[in-house]
Amino acid sequence: MLPPAVTDETAPPSASGGVWWSARWRLVALVVAAVAALAVVVAVEVISPGGRPGAPPGSWTVVPHRGLGAWVDVYDWTEEFGGGSPSVDLADIEAMAEAGVQTVYLQTSHRRSTADVIEPERLDALIDEAHANDMHVVAWYLPTFVNVDRDLRRLVAAAELAVDGLGVDIEAIDVADPAERNERVIDLTARLRAALGEDKTLAAITLSSVHLQVVNPDYWPGYPWVELAASYDAILPMAYWSIRRDDLRAGLRYVSENIDRIRAATGREDLLIHAIGGIADEATVADVEGMLVAIQDRGVIGGSLYDWNTSTPGQWAALQPLRELRAPSE
Repeated sequence: MLPPAVTDETAPPSASGGVWWSARWRLVALVVAAVAALAVVVAVEVISPGGRPGAPPGSWTVVPHRGLGAWVDVYDWTEEFGGGSPSVDLADIEAMAEAGVQTVYLQTSHRRSTADVIEPERLDALIDEAHANDMHVVAWYLPTFVNVDRDLRRLVAAAELAVDGLGVDIEAIDVADPAERNERVIDLTARLRAALGEDKTLAAITLSSVHLQVVNPDYWPGYPWVELAASYDAILPMAYWSIRRDDLRAGLRYVSENIDRIRAATGREDLLIHAIGGIADEATVADVEGMLVAIQDRGVIGGSLYDWNTSTPGQWAALQPLRELRAPSE
């Protein structure tokens, strides 16, 4: 989940937001409270047979991709990549719920880790906290396609957690030949689908279509849009306008154009898309509002910011209308 111009070996953008929730959350608490007051619901926590909090309805369907999501990577929640005191912990999960987040996207491993699932006890605690706060959790992983067997093993391990969906981050260009890379993407996808079954919803986290078609067509020529649309149930494009220049550095235009180009490339106006905006620490509230307009005008099923650790209360306040994209019963 890094900008197209940055390799996976590079640390993610600086977390200028830090753990902001406890001090700055009060700026939007009243907004969220007002929204919640419009429909008071008595919630009963569901406990699974194993004693862990049960997930909200809609696990492993398209429901977790509807509405408002937030992203967390291994640099933020693990000790292995984030240091002895990870910047995202259980308090942040609670703060996400307070901010109106409906789905938490959690990275479960990394190419530089030896573990198929990093720090499972810490990860399970985050998942349980999200479920206890009535949020879905979608696991995600960035395969390199260098060793498809390893990629498959890690994705299956992520799916076996108590999560509600799986996202495959299709952006690595370690395999130099684009044609060979595409073959491995398709092979991994087919093997993953066979391993998990047809009944489980899978999401493809994709590169920006604007980047691939306009900014740098040589980055990944022939990106397999048609195949991805046929194999995955939802497409989640990384529409990071903050890393663009000039007219493209605008939430409304960049998100709109990404959606339009993906639909044109796949020939699918009915394609289910969840737009990922960002990167949050360089995104203005005005641009986040522009992203919201693009999503609403184009019938997109959901949206999110990359990432939680760099976001602000004002951004989440602007995105509250996305919650309405998920029906109350979902």
